[in-house]
Amino acid sequence: MALRRFRPPASWEGLGFAPRFVYCGASMQVAFDQFDDERFSFHEDQVLILDQVWSAADRLEFQRAMREAPWTSLRDNSRLAVTFPYCGNWLKADLMHSQRRRLLDRLSLSCITRYIESFPNIAGRHVNFNYYSYAAGDCLRTHDDIAQDQASADMMLRPTPMRRLAMVTYLHDEWEPDWGGELVIYDMGEGRRDQSVFTVTHCIPPKPGSLVLFTVPRYHRVCRIDELCGAAKRLSIAGWFMTEHQPCTITTAALQQVCAPRK
Repeated sequence: MALRRFRPPASWEGLGFAPRFVYCGASMQVAFDQFDDERFSFHEDQVLILDQVWSAADRLEFQRAMREAPWTSLRDNSRLAVTFPYCGNWLKADLMHSQRRRLLDRLSLSCITRYIESFPNIAGRHVNFNYYSYAAGDCLRTHDDIAQDQASADMMLRPTPMRRLAMVTYLHDEWEPDWGGELVIYDMGEGRRDQSVFTVTHCIPPKPGSLVLFTVPRYHRVCRIDELCGAAKRLSIAGWFMTEHQPCTITTAALQQVCAPRK
């Protein structure tokens, strides 16, 4: 899927409700209609869980679009199949323009814009979102959402978009605890890459109509879908908000500056 430009609106307004906050470590969980995006900061809370983002009617519209979308399976994508072996055969599809616009309109939150704009020397802003369908046996192994080309030593020799915020939102109509499919997020610690010492900070069920945003890099995985789900599918849209930076000859210090947001 081609990268899409993200142009934040010229002005933003909070939703104006007095939110009921639920904190889970460095995160917040709140109903969407009570979320105050002006007060929230991804610098302080790296994981945001919003409930009741989509109504049943909203989800039905997305489901109709998903039925019309041309799907590609994991096994048919050689690059992804190598990156995620033994992860079943989940499906991926592009969003149509109208549904992408619908998603971005709902994600017009000032906290997203502030975080994206906190990175220095931005030359461009992008988003990339896809439909996903997980059936029994499907999962996603632990990874940190840093793309291979983003992590390469010469990444700044060309304008490679860098993933800054990851997003997933759930579009199925029902989901039982026994069916699996939870999003598990880990505390990776300072400089640690040994997954054996990761600490689970969040185990987030794929609640219908909910949405999760978290900062990148952040190790996470999707638990395997249990056969108890029968024919049910874990339907979602997932992807990233990204920044692009001008190509240049870059030093280690300069690379660290580009990778770290300004608080």
